[in-house]
Amino acid sequence: MSGADLPASLGAPPPPRQSPDAGAHDERAGWLARVATTFTAVAEQWVPDAFIFALAATIIVALAALGVVRAAPSTVLHAWGSGFWDLLPFTMQMALVIITGYVVASTRPVYRLIARLASVPRSGRAAVAWVAFFAMASSWLNWGFSLIFSAVLAKETARRVRHVDYRAVAASSFLGLGSVWAQGLSGSAALQMATPSALPPAIRAIVESRDKIPGGIIPLTHTIFLWQSVVSVLVEIALVTLVVYLYAPPPSRARTAEMMGIDLGPCPLDRPGPDNKGTPGEWLEHSPLLTILFVAVAVAYLALEFSRGGKGLAALDLNSINLIFLTVGFALHGTPARLMRAVREATPGVWGVILQFPLYAGIASVIVKTQLNEHIANLFVSISSHTTFAPIIAAYSAMLGVFVPSGGSKWVIEAPYVMRAAHDLHVHLGWTVAVYDLGEAIANLVQPFWMLPILGMFGLRARDIMGYTFLVFLVLAPVVLLMVTLFGMTLPYPL
Repeated sequence: MSGADLPASLGAPPPPRQSPDAGAHDERAGWLARVATTFTAVAEQWVPDAFIFALAATIIVALAALGVVRAAPSTVLHAWGSGFWDLLPFTMQMALVIITGYVVASTRPVYRLIARLASVPRSGRAAVAWVAFFAMASSWLNWGFSLIFSAVLAKETARRVRHVDYRAVAASSFLGLGSVWAQGLSGSAALQMATPSALPPAIRAIVESRDKIPGGIIPLTHTIFLWQSVVSVLVEIALVTLVVYLYAPPPSRARTAEMMGIDLGPCPLDRPGPDNKGTPGEWLEHSPLLTILFVAVAVAYLALEFSRGGKGLAALDLNSINLIFLTVGFALHGTPARLMRAVREATPGVWGVILQFPLYAGIASVIVKTQLNEHIANLFVSISSHTTFAPIIAAYSAMLGVFVPSGGSKWVIEAPYVMRAAHDLHVHLGWTVAVYDLGEAIANLVQPFWMLPILGMFGLRARDIMGYTFLVFLVLAPVVLLMVTLFGMTLPYPL
């Protein structure tokens, strides 16, 4: 069925609606909108490309290793060079998160849903808040899907709502990664603690601490499904949605995609299928036969993996997530030709990941192999008490997340000394994991690392949206520190 055959509400988008607040005076937006505009202007003027952040972080960490740890220059160089390529498998996994997420989001059934959602907001301000809400809600379910789904929703919303600020709505699509994702079903640290094979035995022994935590296993019921964790997520979603609604620029200050010279392209629902010349060589490309066979094999494998040993959700990792999305993309696109076209369209968005992830691998290697992480941790733990431990660890996790922006690998770095300190101070072990997650997530609001996958899709640079994400950070960070402190007082030790 071609785009012309679709109902009007699902085909080419209608002419952008005139926002009810169009022409309103600037002051109507309030002080928060003016602050956001100021931050964004400063970011556009002074914030460099995300690649410069990675280069600068490399120098800062190297100097810290030399000056704080007193590591020999040769030790720092060896740590950096030997770890530079350590994230190659992870780099490929992340590239596939972007590609498979786009493959699913660009299928006609999913895009119909996105088009319907994008048709709901009636003003630029409502559109920015609407995208932010769905970005956070979907990131609780799965951060990889949320990253791409929310970006596509933001672009489609920008296509349909006149006067929506393109930078603000693009920033909204990222806010799930800067708030609730780590407290959700794909949160790395919680899954690692609940999965017996996900951490080295030495870390399990620290968590176990003479049978206080049998096997060193902390199930999800004591991390992301604690009522304290659930309330934290709800508070973050409500607060961030309100903040972005208030800071969305009014029509007179908004910069639309058209004003920025960005072509949003045609609606995917309006495009014909890939060319088919009808030759025998192309028959398999446009036939669903091989697609059906691939989907059958992949579904059988996934069912086997999730049922083996009663793994359930514990079988969720980046590899299984990517295979699930690729399988769904195969099924919804229907033919190899449609799938290949979607993959070709998605690949330009991965260049930033490929270029920058090796630099972050080198940074992580220097931090770990020179014991810089232990020096920083000892500083925080030495000033902690039972009450202040949670906010201090959340702040530390956020700070370290600026330099090592990977929730799972960073937890391997932090877990040994953080969990031992939790035992020493008699803090709930599961809440300690949740505290780490809450701090880990807000670091993404000031670190452009996880913005890279979607910036390529938007045709924007980090500086275009970091003014907005930084404002969210300023509002959200103190609330997170307050929540982890108060909720931590309601939980017993050890679980």
